[in-house]
Order: sequence, then C-alpha cells, then structure tokens
Amino acid sequence: MSTRIAFLKGHGTENDFVIVPDPENAIDLSPAAVAALCDRRAGIGGDGLLHVVRSAAHPEAKDLAAGAEWFMDYRNGDGSIAEMCGNGVRVFARYLRHAGLVPEGDLAIATRAGVKSVHLAKDGDITVGMGRARLPEGDVTVGVGERSWPARNVNMGNPHAVAFVDDLAHAGDLYAPPPSAPPPPTRTGSTSSSSSTAARGTSRCACTSAAPARPAPAARARAPSPWPPPAGTAPTRPSPVCR
Repeated sequence: MSTRIAFLKGHGTENDFVIVPDPENAIDLSPAAVAALCDRRAGIGGDGLLHVVRSAAHPEAKDLAAGAEWFMDYRNGDGSIAEMCGNGVRVFARYLRHAGLVPEGDLAIATRAGVKSVHLAKDGDITVGMGRARLPEGDVTVGVGERSWPARNVNMGNPHAVAFVDDLAHAGDLYAPPPSAPPPPTRTGSTSSSSSTAARGTSRCACTSAAPARPAPAARARAPSPWPPPAGTAPTRPSPVCR
C-alpha cells in the first residue's frame, strides 16, 4: 500500500531540496524513504530533504519553540540526519514565505545547530546569519587521488575540513567527497566526511559534504501530509526558489 505525501521542490543557488510540509510532525520519514525521495533516477531528486515542522511539535526542537516557531528537520540525500545546511535554511525560509506562513522581514528558524536568524527582503533576497565559525583543534588530512593536504577543522553548525591547494583542478571530481582523516567530529560526537578544497590566491572553492552527521531515528508508520502545498510558483531568481 502506497502512502501519499505532499511535497515541493526548491533550490538555493542550485543546491536543490525536496520540501515536505508537515507542521504537526505527523509524518515520520525513514532514512530509506528520504533516500528514495532524493534519488535522481527513481525518486524526485535532491541534495537533501527539508522536513517543515513546527518546533513545538518536534521532540528535538521543543526547547527552541519560544524563540523560533519553525524547525528545519534537515536530512541528507542518503537519509541520514544533519544539523545544518546554509542553502537549506534559505530555501526553508522561502517556502514559509511562499506558503504565507511568515511575513517579510526577520525570521528565526530552529535547527539542530541552534536558532538561525534569517532576513526575507522585499525584493525576494534571503540571507541567513550563519554565526561565527568554530575552529576545533586537531590535525586533519584531506586527500584526492594520490595527493593529500593538511586541513583545518571548520564548524559552521556542521563540520568541514578545509584545505588549500595550488590548483583547483587538484580537487578532483566534485560529485564525490574527498576523504578526510580523521573525519571532523560533530557536536553529537559522531562523525562526518564533509571536506572542502580552495585554490590559493583565488576566491573559487570546491565544496562537498556527504555522510551522516547523526544517526537516523527508527521509523514509525508514515501518515499522509495533512497540509498540501500551496498553488503557484516563486519567481526564478538567484534567491531560493520553491515549486
């Protein structure tokens, strides 16, 4: 028996997401279901999934409900749970505005990395305050093929390993994350293989992020979404877009 789930598709600077509105947290999306939805051949396709939930209705965000009505329950494309995604927050905010759930102006959104401050401008631009970067101590090495570089732990809510290279071509296939050793720790004590490489003397940066930031929860029986997506489309512009 199939389950019907209302969804939208959105992207922020072409970082694309499946959006599942579920304000009362009635849908429990299993890792397998999320991976299937994000599959670009057999599913809808996306870099990740944005589960739109009221903070008060989600056990991980209840304590943040007083300062942020909405919780971004973000999932990686492989179904694992992640703490934070910068473009994901922008698309999440664009959806809330698109659905008429929030006005223009300043908005607080709860994430597993804390509450993020978002601004929705009248011209459609959406910006997010990512906060100060944390630089955890520890040696990290990033490798691509036969090359490897010393890297720096950088945490922007989720962990990254950042390495500078002499030629951006050395970054390799940007569709696959370069391995890092050891993987940088998350705030929950588990690990991620997020890593980045940037060419010295340029502003270009190749970034990849893949791997669970947290273990995924056990699945419950999933219910159809009680809230179908609104009609209409958002303007096609560099700002986040929902359809």
